[in-house]
Amino acid sequence: MRTQRPAAGWVRRLAADRPGTVHEVILDELRAVILAGHAPPGAPMNIDAIAHRFTVSRIPVREALKTLIGEGLVDHAPRAGYAVAQVTRAELAELYVVREALEAAALSAAARAATEDDDAEVAKAHEALSQAIEDHDARGHHRESRRFHLALAGPCRMRRLLGMFESAWNITEPLQPMSHVSREMTLALHTDHQLMVDAFHARDADALLAVSAVHYRRLQDVVAALPVNGLRP
Repeated sequence: MRTQRPAAGWVRRLAADRPGTVHEVILDELRAVILAGHAPPGAPMNIDAIAHRFTVSRIPVREALKTLIGEGLVDHAPRAGYAVAQVTRAELAELYVVREALEAAALSAAARAATEDDDAEVAKAHEALSQAIEDHDARGHHRESRRFHLALAGPCRMRRLLGMFESAWNITEPLQPMSHVSREMTLALHTDHQLMVDAFHARDADALLAVSAVHYRRLQDVVAALPVNGLRP
């Protein structure tokens, strides 16, 4: 007889009553708690507890976890089961290099193709990010930073490029790196954000790329200073 382990606290955050197919709901909810940092790197993904939460068999849960493995958000080891993926510091630094390259390609096109509607979306995203930083809301900072960068990149209208950029971003999120930075670094990064907004609104692709490069150099400093907790040895 299988022993039922107590469900982790994050399991209660899974919304089982939202619309969609069983697979879509389980997948979207698991992805959401991982990206928000509620299920941190290394956290076990208890199939039985998740299945109980959604009142389903283990089969659709396994299918969702396999999809998340493909996205780089979940790991699986024989006998050890499923867990939120962990990365080494070197892997995390590499992911930021990938993010920078993809974002630069998107920004170069976005700055030239943007519309007034895009300007408004970038301004709204920047305002929401500023509010999260002012409130010292670490999770909100991550959520709104993602929204802001995607708002800047989105006007490139290159679906595959944006998909790769978002996927690379997702893998860096579970660690919630901005939760570990100093207030000084947070404000420096946000100064970059304002300069990016200004360049975007001016349709100055060169200036936008230059600020983005500075921004990613700061992010590499953040990665280098992260505590080992949550990183794979």
